[in-house]
Amino acid sequence: MSTEINNIILSNNLDGYILPKNDNYFTEYSKTNHLKSITNFSGSAGFAIFLKSKNYLFVDGRYTIQAEKESGKKFKICEIPYIWPKDILNKQIKIGFDPDLFTWGTLNKYFGDNYNLVPLNLKFKSERKNKDNYPFFSLYSDVAGESVNKKIGRLIKIMKKKKIDYTYISSGENICWLLNIRGRDLPNSPIANCKIIITKEKQIYFFSNQSKINKIKLSLKKLKIQFLKESNILNCLVRLKNGNFCIDSKTCSVFEESLISYKFKIIDREDPTYDLKSLKNKIEIKNMINSHIEDGVALTKFLYWIKNCKLKNLTESKIEKKLESFRKKNKNYLYPSFDTIAGSGPNGAIIHYRSDKFSNRKLKKNDLLLLDSGGQYKWGTTDVTRTLCFSKVSNKIKDIFTRVLKGHIAVASTDIKKAVNGHNIDKIARKNLNSVGLDYRHGTGHGVGAFLNVHEGPQGISKNNYVKLKEGMVLSNEPGFYKKNNFGIRIENLVFIKKIKSKLLFENLTMAPIDKDLINFKMLNKKEKNYLFKYHFDVYNNISPFLNKNEKKWLAKLI
Repeated sequence: MSTEINNIILSNNLDGYILPKNDNYFTEYSKTNHLKSITNFSGSAGFAIFLKSKNYLFVDGRYTIQAEKESGKKFKICEIPYIWPKDILNKQIKIGFDPDLFTWGTLNKYFGDNYNLVPLNLKFKSERKNKDNYPFFSLYSDVAGESVNKKIGRLIKIMKKKKIDYTYISSGENICWLLNIRGRDLPNSPIANCKIIITKEKQIYFFSNQSKINKIKLSLKKLKIQFLKESNILNCLVRLKNGNFCIDSKTCSVFEESLISYKFKIIDREDPTYDLKSLKNKIEIKNMINSHIEDGVALTKFLYWIKNCKLKNLTESKIEKKLESFRKKNKNYLYPSFDTIAGSGPNGAIIHYRSDKFSNRKLKKNDLLLLDSGGQYKWGTTDVTRTLCFSKVSNKIKDIFTRVLKGHIAVASTDIKKAVNGHNIDKIARKNLNSVGLDYRHGTGHGVGAFLNVHEGPQGISKNNYVKLKEGMVLSNEPGFYKKNNFGIRIENLVFIKKIKSKLLFENLTMAPIDKDLINFKMLNKKEKNYLFKYHFDVYNNISPFLNKNEKKWLAKLI
């Protein structure tokens, strides 16, 4: 246990303390990460509980291997959702928590309703102050596809229908979408850290770092908007008339909810902006298509290079930098949409692996390479995974890769009106692996933002996602398989939902070839072979004009 945590427990007469990964904006990735600095766990999701005699680190199936490697010596690793704190802790013990960093929904999920939880407002010495002053900026309507006034109008209509007087939007990504603004407050997402209260009369109270708002003041000047300091929420609430509030159960902290509920009646806990944002308009889809063609060119050039280069002294970190160099050649490329995963051999089995000076492996000829990467472009977000081989592989590996591919094709070919939601599609994705007793410990797909977060809800393809899938949603399609200490396999494309006549179908956004050296074609039926042919034909048509002669020739052979 760190000295800092130990002092918190002793000085407040506690039995333990819970520390989350997130900051007070509840984003997946932030520039401040208490959890990593204290536990050494670098994954994007998890939390730790420190007791006087034992420490626990709770992570989901994506991170169990990684957590064991990074933190296993000092922490008991528990996999959620199979184990929660309420399953293993004595209900009598007193656990301290920061009310700025948790929602009531999260605490209830972790502990149930019979625990002695003690709120403490603390500042860690390990907290790295975010000193950057990148200003927020605006997207014009011809980029966003819809004006701010129209978006606000749609939100107000929902509020009036539900008899909501005020909506507290505490998710920065939702405000970015609603007000057509962006920022650089996260490492890999163009998110502006801010919160707003919007009234049914269209009055907006905007809470943020005041040094970042000069550029957006001009573009939002036609709105009824007041720009206030982040700490001014209480003063603002005091001045508002009594009424009904809608809050966001995912990102409204215990502290903020207590301030609101003291004076106002909370009648809704689902921010309608999530649903509005999930349905991309025609301009957003067009921008995503263009971004994926640009990204596909960079990735295909890289794939040609690595499949034809000598692997001598090629390490995972060199692979990451090389791929980045191809992306940087595009004038519309801004930065990665997440840290690139280049897992060779056994590191490929760590689902969200990130190389460092200790883990960085040399790529060997007999290794599989799992390469998961993406970019933020003007004006779209990409995310793609390819698994590659560099020598003849065993029939066993080919068979497993082909089963993953069959699942990937089954998802891409789904009749969405029949499947309805991601829960049902997830079953389809796993069917070929499950038939021989194999599976993977992550969802099959996540929602993706339009020049926003690479992971966004509410839509997804997973065992627990029952959100109805609709035209305009963007998701990933990424079944996989991982053999601990041996290899990892994943095939990921981004797709969007398109209406064709009376059907809802997935249309591929990602344009990059799949390694045919890993496929057992005898296992594919005619429909699957036709799908693969058409996919590679589409890839060639879209990106070949931007390739050199040798790259074109290589890509043509994959059709």
